[in-house]
Amino acid sequence: MKLSSQVLAALAAFSVVKGYTFDRLNKTDAVLLVVDQQIGLSELVRDYDPTVFRQSIIAHAAMGNLFSLPTILTTSADNGPNGPLPSEITSLHPNATFIHRQGEVNAWDNADFRAAVEATGKKQVILAGIVTEVCTAFLALSLVEAGYDVWANTDASGTFNDKLAADANRRMEQAGVHLMGMFGIVRNTPGSAEVLPFLDTYLVPYSLVTRAHRYAIQNGTLVAGEVDTL
Repeated sequence: MKLSSQVLAALAAFSVVKGYTFDRLNKTDAVLLVVDQQIGLSELVRDYDPTVFRQSIIAHAAMGNLFSLPTILTTSADNGPNGPLPSEITSLHPNATFIHRQGEVNAWDNADFRAAVEATGKKQVILAGIVTEVCTAFLALSLVEAGYDVWANTDASGTFNDKLAADANRRMEQAGVHLMGMFGIVRNTPGSAEVLPFLDTYLVPYSLVTRAHRYAIQNGTLVAGEVDTL
């Protein structure tokens, strides 16, 4: 008896899900890469609100300090229109390895950058860059090819429009890159004592949740009608 293509597809999907292993971030085996998040290049980003995106790229860099990750900064032709990294990023990592590339579009093609990543001895990589389909995707795909477990921070990678972002993310995902925003990345690692102060600074909606909860616990009184709302 021949099985229909729909049945075969369903069986294949079931077998993939059944054999899936949850790949967790391990902060003791991870390195953070800040890739071409330069002031000039930021002007190209149109798939995020500028204020939100600026906060996101600073939050990306701050994750290195949150989890004590080795952090590597890199820029592309920062003496030209691409511009420098924001001072808010460099001040977070005054002693970090900083590779100023002068020709390589793909950071992995720069021997000094590649050596710096390899020297960390880490096998998991968290990265973000501008623009998504070039600086983030080229490096992420090269790292996967080199055997690394790669996590692309989609909150802190931006490009000209939503379509280009979707195309780049699909290409990375098909190659095995983990696509995740900042909240998902930091919550991969337990520890509310570390994470909640970080989120209070870099994720305003969650900051409001925790501040409201704290106030309610310390000062709150139920009013008429609230008792039966939960």
